[in-house]
Amino acid sequence: MVEGTINGSLLATPAVLGASGDLAKKKTLPALFSLFRLSLLPKNSRIIGYARTKMDDKEFHGKFADNLKDGKDGEKEEFLKICNYVPGAYDQDDAFQNLNKEIEKKEKEIGSKEPQRLFYMALPPNVFTVVAAGLKKNCYAEKGHNRIVIEKPFGKDLESCQEMMGELKKLWKEEETFRIDHYLGKEMVKNILLMRFANPFVEAGLNNQLVDNVQITFKEPFGTEGRGGYFDEFGIIRDIQQNHLTQVLSLLTMERPATFSAENIRDEKVKVLKNVPAIKEEDVLIGQYSAANGKPGYKDDDTVPKDSNCPTFAALALWVNTPRWQGVPFILKAGKALDEGKVEIRIQYRDQGKGLFEEIPRNELVLRIQPEESIYAKISNKKPGLESSLVPVELDFKYNARMTDYRSPEAYETLILDALKGEHSSFVREDELNESWRVYTPLLHAIDAGKIKNEKYEYGSRGPQSLNHFIGKYGYDRRGMEEYSYPKTSIAKTQGKI
Repeated sequence: MVEGTINGSLLATPAVLGASGDLAKKKTLPALFSLFRLSLLPKNSRIIGYARTKMDDKEFHGKFADNLKDGKDGEKEEFLKICNYVPGAYDQDDAFQNLNKEIEKKEKEIGSKEPQRLFYMALPPNVFTVVAAGLKKNCYAEKGHNRIVIEKPFGKDLESCQEMMGELKKLWKEEETFRIDHYLGKEMVKNILLMRFANPFVEAGLNNQLVDNVQITFKEPFGTEGRGGYFDEFGIIRDIQQNHLTQVLSLLTMERPATFSAENIRDEKVKVLKNVPAIKEEDVLIGQYSAANGKPGYKDDDTVPKDSNCPTFAALALWVNTPRWQGVPFILKAGKALDEGKVEIRIQYRDQGKGLFEEIPRNELVLRIQPEESIYAKISNKKPGLESSLVPVELDFKYNARMTDYRSPEAYETLILDALKGEHSSFVREDELNESWRVYTPLLHAIDAGKIKNEKYEYGSRGPQSLNHFIGKYGYDRRGMEEYSYPKTSIAKTQGKI
């Protein structure tokens, strides 16, 4: 059994703030249940939910019990027994003191001699600093160990982020603070560094001598679905690119760390981001979806301002000005209401040039983050027969086909377990956050001011009509991409490839 410890002491009392909300119901508490049923929580754990909603333990359990999946007989009931609820305000000392009494009661029950407290803030950002202050003043274990976990968004630009983080660090030390970006808990994202540095032929090919361009893509097949008013405060760039896709970019482009310790990894990520200049307006394409295929447009949502310039799609070209990556465009694409749902990294290599081989599709290395985690390389291979011609083929590895004896954990399971153990490598450090906001803030202010306009695209399409032109000007070559399919040969049939 793996136990979360500091100096050999068990972390036994996670408190979930905002326990009545969707994040806690759909992600945080189900993740804790998965850790519980896999025996990855300390045996004597007690989980306390806290929110403004007035309800008892039974009502609290009813909020999230249906989201507890895959448990064996009795496991769900055993988990619910260790979950209690305390109602209270987010801005009143007496409410937090009541929470503290419940925590102390649980610590006494389990015989905890040295308090080990984890506060998970599944809360909207407008109450982050208020709740952090209330916890520090009233629930902080002076003779024990304390950790606070906070969710994005961490501000709306560099200035608001620095203001929020400045208030937070007056109260909580950096080593006590865990800033979650749930993409850092995804199996394929965690695999990036290991795959790069454990395989010399992969790492040797990641440089500006061989790579022409890189696309990091996030696509959702649904729109804002009634959450347009909330989404309009942030937009797709703040929601996806500034955090999730930039984290993927930094892992893909960083240099080899001295060790795989949290600080060595995060040091290298910061070095990369310091070499990424602020995004220029000419390197941007933004869009907003319109009604099509029986689906409403973004502005058909009554909560969205009719003059909104908020992008629901964005394609951005970023440049990493390090010796390894100088001159290679990184195209970060993200959008809602698109033709499919997927997240992937697509590395496209340079043309062979003139000579023996001309007009053949480029080699590519693709890391599919979701759905169906996989890694595949597109190469050119001789077509069987009497003539010397080439056909594009794939060398592929799919997790669900080759890793059937292994279970890929949900991102929140991984991150909560890391927080319990005090492992920071999959969490965002303050200087890393500042550098990321520096890259995006001028662009975001230009969009907010209406200086860059959205191009309409239909619900269910690939995005704005000018998308192909946009990515084409950065060198992306679609030859062989759309028409490729596995050749229908007897070998393919025996391998189940058709």
